Amino acid sequence: MTTTEQPAGARAEPSLKRVIGPKLLVLFVIGDILGTGIYATTGKVAGKVGGALWLPFVIGFVVAILTAASYVELVGKYPKAAGAALYTQKAFKVPFLTFIVAFMVMCSGLSSASAAARAFSGDYLAEFTEGVVPPTLIAILFILALAALNLRGVSESVKTNVVLTLVELTGLAIILAIGAWAVLTDGGEPSRLGEFQATGTGYALLTSVLGATALGFFAFVGFEDSVNMAEETRDPVRTFPRAIFTGVAVTGTIYVLVALVSSLLVDHRTLEKSSGPLLEVVKAGGLDFPPKAFALIALFAVTNSALINIMMASRLCYGMANERILPRAMGRVLRVRRTPVVGIVFVSLLAVGLVSTGEIEGLGDTTAFLLLCVFAVVNIAVLVLRRDRVEHKHFRTPTALPVLGAITALILASPLADRDADVYIRAGILLAIGVGLWAVNKVVMRARGES
Repeated sequence: MTTTEQPAGARAEPSLKRVIGPKLLVLFVIGDILGTGIYATTGKVAGKVGGALWLPFVIGFVVAILTAASYVELVGKYPKAAGAALYTQKAFKVPFLTFIVAFMVMCSGLSSASAAARAFSGDYLAEFTEGVVPPTLIAILFILALAALNLRGVSESVKTNVVLTLVELTGLAIILAIGAWAVLTDGGEPSRLGEFQATGTGYALLTSVLGATALGFFAFVGFEDSVNMAEETRDPVRTFPRAIFTGVAVTGTIYVLVALVSSLLVDHRTLEKSSGPLLEVVKAGGLDFPPKAFALIALFAVTNSALINIMMASRLCYGMANERILPRAMGRVLRVRRTPVVGIVFVSLLAVGLVSTGEIEGLGDTTAFLLLCVFAVVNIAVLVLRRDRVEHKHFRTPTALPVLGAITALILASPLADRDADVYIRAGILLAIGVGLWAVNKVVMRARGES
């Protein structure tokens, strides 16, 4: 498999436009991580672990930092748009494994966008509507609107992301302000912070915490998407390390604080029942903040998550097409807007299909499971690729970090993490679809004499 050769007579596609600078990339990473996970699945995490809601987010933060270090080294070493697929191919040189990893990354983005679409049509929107329009139809229209925005261009999409990131940061700042007021006025129930849902053996507690961490890890995913913007970023070798580490550190700190406030003010059983758990926190807080205003902020937050995931999935299609993992047509760029038009249409259609396969928790857990499997491969790949020297200088992570990153990712992806069977079924079906697409693509390539 080559990355630069073009078949004779092939029409050269225009390159992507480098429009993203350091500050914009930091906000992009933060906006990519923030959103649906913390706004919509916090309650489901509380249902798994109990009042000690903060613990899964602390563990998830550590796991995210470990894997982020590997991504930072690899994107500095290979500043291309294909991300994990590129790293897997360079490390193991097994085209089938490369395709499966790339397909899992793409599907994780689409299941994440679908979870965001479901969150958009849930309790937050219910503050403004009486359920006149079916939630599934709302979710589908939501995906199509984001596809149209992506077709306009990466500059418009990233600028929209910046605005939405600032809005969702405002929402989380409101939660933290409510928590600070509760502490100052002796509000809430501090005793809940040490309560666990699981009872009985130590194994039950372990699986409960691991299951909550695996689901809560959905809130941290997103930093890996940013590497697919490498070809649209100015000076990516220098820009990415600070952007990714800053993004993960900022969001991790916010998540732990939001989890503490949520558990302090609201019982975990109440949080579990809501698809808009932070709205419950606002209603229980001592500050008189309008629930409708916060619901609007939350809608912007989940919109941002879906926007970025649709954007990243389309860029991944573009990168895979350039790597000849997918047919060349998937890399076709709209000449006026210079956006990957075929990739955007393809992933948007898949997302429309996924919104009918499950609710927020199932789709979020599927996202986390798929990415944990990918993260294990990436952490191993960074060690294998130490033997591949490049001419330019780049960030190098301490060897212990990818080793620990691979171990923790595998543990959270294993049956030790107490997750519902539908997550494995959904992931298995997606992988089966991937294998079918791989076989079709091989036949087409052979027919064209490209393999």
